[in-house]
Amino acid sequence: MKVTTLSSAMAILFVPRMVIASASSSTFILTSNGDVFEKNHDELDIEFLGNIESKPWRFQTNVYGNGSTNRGREERYNLWFDPSKEFHRYSILWTAKNIIFYVDEVPIREVVRNDAMGGDYPSKPMSLYATIWDASSWATNGGKYKVNYEYAPFTSEFKDLVLDGCAIDPIQKFPNSPACSETDTWLESRDYAIITPKSRSAMRRFRQRYMYYSYCYDNVRYPITPPECAVDSNEKQRFRNTGRLRFGGSHRKQARMERARRKRRSRAASVSDDQTDM
Repeated sequence: MKVTTLSSAMAILFVPRMVIASASSSTFILTSNGDVFEKNHDELDIEFLGNIESKPWRFQTNVYGNGSTNRGREERYNLWFDPSKEFHRYSILWTAKNIIFYVDEVPIREVVRNDAMGGDYPSKPMSLYATIWDASSWATNGGKYKVNYEYAPFTSEFKDLVLDGCAIDPIQKFPNSPACSETDTWLESRDYAIITPKSRSAMRRFRQRYMYYSYCYDNVRYPITPPECAVDSNEKQRFRNTGRLRFGGSHRKQARMERARRKRRSRAASVSDDQTDM
């Protein structure tokens, strides 16, 4: 599926409702024209990773700017529902100021533009694509499990697509931004373009419960933290220097382990006090 190209200077909102199959990778992306921008394309991704039966579904968001595929900005999450059973809403807001990813109206990630990002912030005209593709080399447990084509054909269903923005020629390198200023202003004034304190709390809860990888905490790939990363000290404590959760498993499992450690320390301190009294 491919839809109209939109101006890089304008805010856009992509809101499909979607049911996906148990394929290796079901993806919808915003990307600039690869023929026009052969080695410096921009891209925004929501990708559903391979699924193992009875295990939680996983997906990732990603941001590329100026062909920076060697500097992927992946975050990966568990889903709290089975996306193959019923339709859910997945959204991307892209403006000259920020990018927000949503699941069912809950913001799950925000990238705020700053000068230090330079061309790594997506700024070129982009079109919307939806695909299913074989990502066996990495998508399911790092490539441990491959696509089983006995279950083909794989399908994804979409409905209620809303796409707002300023339509332009897909091969136009430098869109006429003033012509789109009215659309830009209107979209940036919408509720979904602003993360309120309430929705920011919802985003924080989502990330605490379901995010299991963030490039912002991956010191192996990025010894110097990328400039757009708003490092949360509490969030950082939960991740190894590889950007993955400490101890493995879910945030809930990690919380249980931390509570158990505190109890052991408390008991040890109590025993030590008793021995001192003797």
